[in-house]
Amino acid sequence: MELKITEDKENKLFNRREVKGVVESNATPSRPDMTKLLSEKFSVPSENIKIKQIKGKFGARIFDIEANIYSSKKEKDSIELKKKKDAEAEKSAVEEKPAEETQSQPEKKEETKQEQEKKPEEVKEEKKEEEIEEGPKEEEKKEENNQEPQ
Repeated sequence: MELKITEDKENKLFNRREVKGVVESNATPSRPDMTKLLSEKFSVPSENIKIKQIKGKFGARIFDIEANIYSSKKEKDSIELKKKKDAEAEKSAVEEKPAEETQSQPEKKEETKQEQEKKPEEVKEEKKEEEIEEGPKEEEKKEENNQEPQ
């Protein structure tokens, strides 16, 4: 693969270089291959490069490339939109770290579940105690009212 830069423009507003080029290859170049090629050509870390487009023409071995090269990864992340799968991967990575750090917590959760699960006898006793405190329920009152006129 050979990369020829056709346009190299500095965008001071976004603190980046906007690069357009042409690549000659037998197959469509992948994004990781292109980021590696650009990082070597411009002496920039690959995480600072965002490939915007790889466009080929039918039957030709020539592909047009558009990319943005940032001065830092932080600037790239603040400006560029993330793909849905990349955002989900970051979320899952963040969620996995706390779970690995605190392995003793699941044991505590099991204990609380056991405490919350009560035997049916205990539940019945609690219902009886509530009935005594509240008095007869509305359904019982209706039954009593229905029985008196007969």
